[in-house]
Amino acid sequence: MTTKALLGKPRKSGSAENWNRSGGGSVAAILGLGLASLLASSEVQHTAIGVAASPGRIPVVAPSAPPVELLEAAPARETATPHARDIEIVTGSVARRFRVSSEATRRLVAAAYEAGARSGLDPLLILAVIAVESRFNPIAQSDGGAVGLMQVIPHYHADKFDTADSVLDPETNIRLGARVLKDYIKRGGTEVAGLQLYNGALADEDNSYANRVLAEKQRLQDALRHERSRA
Repeated sequence: MTTKALLGKPRKSGSAENWNRSGGGSVAAILGLGLASLLASSEVQHTAIGVAASPGRIPVVAPSAPPVELLEAAPARETATPHARDIEIVTGSVARRFRVSSEATRRLVAAAYEAGARSGLDPLLILAVIAVESRFNPIAQSDGGAVGLMQVIPHYHADKFDTADSVLDPETNIRLGARVLKDYIKRGGTEVAGLQLYNGALADEDNSYANRVLAEKQRLQDALRHERSRA
């Protein structure tokens, strides 16, 4: 066989001729379109990662990743209210004993804990005074003009609150009563003497008022102790 024969034009087989006649050209066209699409997609990807786009072509901008600090920062959890468990226990005890709404009582108990933290008083002592003075009735009023949960006499302590009306607000009344009680305990020198001053009964040698308040405080302490032991 000569070199010319080797380099000559190859002969088409019958099957190749049939393929061309049966639409092989259309398949080639489809393949060509697919290749063109692939190349276009590759070009778009290059443009998206920063390769300059051809003139007159709108570049495709890849979405930017969120800042690292946003990825690392976890959503802040709400911190539990201090003494939340104790507040629930005391709320249940008070609501049952005085037949008052648990929802309303929870607010008052929480206010007593807040006032206790501000004044340095045991919140159970504050709640015990409320129990004796008003039995948790926020609109209670005595013949002597004492009003609210802690039976504060407004004109005696006008320097401790903003307006005469605010003393009937439960939280304001508790906060004011706690401040008055704290002052009386300082003046009396002991918790018992301070309670007697609060009631205006310092001359009572039996300390009847103080004993009633401390008995209520003991009941609350017992309720807390009992529920804590079950946890």
